[in-house]
Amino acid sequence: MARNTKTKETVSTAKGQVEKAGSLNEGGARAKRAAERRAAILHAALEEFAASGYAAARLDDVAKRAGVAKGTIYLYFADKETLFRELIHMELTPVVGVLIHAAQTDVPLRAFTSQLIEVFVREVFGTRRRDVIRLIITEGPRFPTIAEFYYRDVVGPVLEAVRGLMRRAIERGELKSDVLVRFPQLIVSPAIVAIFWNGLFDRFEPLDLRALLQAHFDILFGDGRLS
Repeated sequence: MARNTKTKETVSTAKGQVEKAGSLNEGGARAKRAAERRAAILHAALEEFAASGYAAARLDDVAKRAGVAKGTIYLYFADKETLFRELIHMELTPVVGVLIHAAQTDVPLRAFTSQLIEVFVREVFGTRRRDVIRLIITEGPRFPTIAEFYYRDVVGPVLEAVRGLMRRAIERGELKSDVLVRFPQLIVSPAIVAIFWNGLFDRFEPLDLRALLQAHFDILFGDGRLS
């Protein structure tokens, strides 16, 4: 009798483990489908925002591009602004992290500029991230909360990291002036120009972005010292 009871308990335990495993697998599959749907919405949002601009973009059209019902978008994002903010976060946060890490590393100034060129050429200009930045620049003045979010999460941290790098460059004797501490925007200004140029005039006169940035830093630093 005891043997039969033990057998029943073993079978019950095994059955419970199988059911639990099945439940976990089902939950994992649902989570995977949800993540894929969310990614599809973000991808569609980028396409729609790039084509129509932030103000004119409609969530109906985002839903059509993503192949979902409009109501599905609200399962993941509260409204259009939340969707756009998440798009900024998804596309630009990884690049911000790379730039901040490079700026905080104790390397010579020109080594940093070489890294900056490669990151911008490969990870921004060579991807749809350039469209995100272009959208923020063109739409930001009309939507100050988006501009504030972009400054707080992207621009501000990068500028502060670059300021720290320039201060260390002064301490090492690589720079004589503190102008780049006061105006770190000078470092990235040609990259912003290139994004606009690409959108407006690239079909008439394409830019060699890597060469443009290298020329900028050669002019800015010369032999490594800002005179």
